[in-house]
Amino acid sequence: MSNIPMQRGQQWLKSLLELTGISAEIRGSVEATDSSEEDSPEVDSYWLIIDEANLTPEQIHTLIGADGSVLDAIQYLANSTLNINQPQETQGSYTVELNGYRVKRQAEIQAIAEAAAEEVRLTGQEVEIKSLSSAERRLVHSYFQEMSDLETFSRGKEPHRHLVVRPVAVDGHE
Repeated sequence: MSNIPMQRGQQWLKSLLELTGISAEIRGSVEATDSSEEDSPEVDSYWLIIDEANLTPEQIHTLIGADGSVLDAIQYLANSTLNINQPQETQGSYTVELNGYRVKRQAEIQAIAEAAAEEVRLTGQEVEIKSLSSAERRLVHSYFQEMSDLETFSRGKEPHRHLVVRPVAVDGHE
């Protein structure tokens, strides 16, 4: 497969940062994902990694933002603009990484999800997970898809939307 979507992503992010007065190199990494559903096409996951070597601690802090909010916004813009008007076969899922934030946050989210699963299994009661971005909620939903005894759904409206974990209802009864 061609690296055109990756190169397009790297150039887009480099240009966006330059518009803000930040000069940084963008490294890329591709993760191919196999779709288990026949009608769902395979979508490659492109990691756009901002090289922090020439950034000040203040620039890194500003680009990540409170609870990753700026990094999330950049990632949302990347996915929106880089996939618009692109044929389906050249679309991809872009993750913007800086200073290991995403990797650390994914480990935190995994731990939160595991703790919620354990609590639901022990108590039989639903557990609400708060303070997750929409991308983080999707990550938790996909994690729980592997568990046949638990299910997840989102409750509420942004910015107060929460993820709920509960036991799977058996024959329509909880």
